[in-house]
Amino acid sequence: MLAIHNHPSIDLEHKYGAHNYHPLPVVIESGLGVHVWDTDGRKYFDFLAAYSAVNQGHCHPKIINALITQAKTLTLTSRAFYNNVLGEYEQYITSYFGYDKVLPMNTGVEGGETAIKLCRKWGYEVKGIPTNKAKILFAEGNFWGRTLAAVSASTDPTCYTNFGPLMPGFQVIPYNDLTSLEQALSDPNVAGFMVEPIQGEAGIVIPDEGYLKKAYDLCKAHNVLFIADEVQTGLGRTGKLLACDYEQVKPDILILGKALGGGVFPVSAVLCNDEIMLTIKPGQHGSTFGGNPLACKVAMAALKVIEEENLSDNSFAMGCLFRERLNAIESPIIETIRGKGLFNAMVIKPFGYAKTAFDVCLALKENGLLAKQTHDHIIRFAPPLTINRSEIMEAADIIENTILSFNTEL
Repeated sequence: MLAIHNHPSIDLEHKYGAHNYHPLPVVIESGLGVHVWDTDGRKYFDFLAAYSAVNQGHCHPKIINALITQAKTLTLTSRAFYNNVLGEYEQYITSYFGYDKVLPMNTGVEGGETAIKLCRKWGYEVKGIPTNKAKILFAEGNFWGRTLAAVSASTDPTCYTNFGPLMPGFQVIPYNDLTSLEQALSDPNVAGFMVEPIQGEAGIVIPDEGYLKKAYDLCKAHNVLFIADEVQTGLGRTGKLLACDYEQVKPDILILGKALGGGVFPVSAVLCNDEIMLTIKPGQHGSTFGGNPLACKVAMAALKVIEEENLSDNSFAMGCLFRERLNAIESPIIETIRGKGLFNAMVIKPFGYAKTAFDVCLALKENGLLAKQTHDHIIRFAPPLTINRSEIMEAADIIENTILSFNTEL
């Protein structure tokens, strides 16, 4: 099995960049739709889609055109002044998702931080929690970034070890466990419960049917805000516009990011109604780049593509076909296949000599498909939502042939 060694781009990153990632040894030069090409001109299926930031496909012409057109006119004013695009965007996205207000930010993790600040402010000024006593609940296995607040909520030692002291006021409870949630909610100082409808980094972990709705109802019964982290699951990834839509749950606070920028610009958003949003006053939260006109135009184009091209419906249909194909693979190294829409995972059993999911991803790369493992034994498959039936079948053939090639190593 061949891999890139001593590629100048890899060497430069290794020498001059922080060693905080462990990429597959492939150097991507261009992308279009569901495919990317490396510096040697070799073509690959992209089955990571930049962790779902490229739901609309690489270099979607409508999104690129919105970017270029606005970039030639105005890119940034800061929020010290009004600009002629932000209000239009705010009206568009709040109508799109049915909320009173939006607070625009840049990255998903900033969205999470913003949601927590809003929740705490609401907890003190509306719910009446004593000063500095507010608690936010999180689920075990959560992942929403690597800021100090995000790692303080994590149960992954890689995320939090030697980054302390950690953020106070966070409590972690088991995921998909309503009894534990109800017990935690009995504390009157709990202001919010922040949860991924499907846990992404944990390995596409899907809760029991009804969990989200019952969790939401429990939060309502205890006057606690239900905060949905839909940064990765949102915008069609799971086969619905939002993963919460599967159970008709409308979060009190909705966090969006990744695909909101159409894969071309960092855009995130926090949406909620006035009772929550208007607790934040001027000077209490902000961002130099948040709400910049370039981001606003890109985000509107990105949302229009999701709607106009029916990408949520396509994600649902192609996801069913994809899982059907993967479930038909006969291999002792496959433990299970799970997912919703085009948010899928293959859990593999330990096999061979020191073989892991990373080794399978290396083999997939050699066969023309890029995917990435999470932990040692789970491979995520999340292509752009623009993928069609013939592309799904071709990609499934690559995955099947790759998996079967490992059978001889058992």
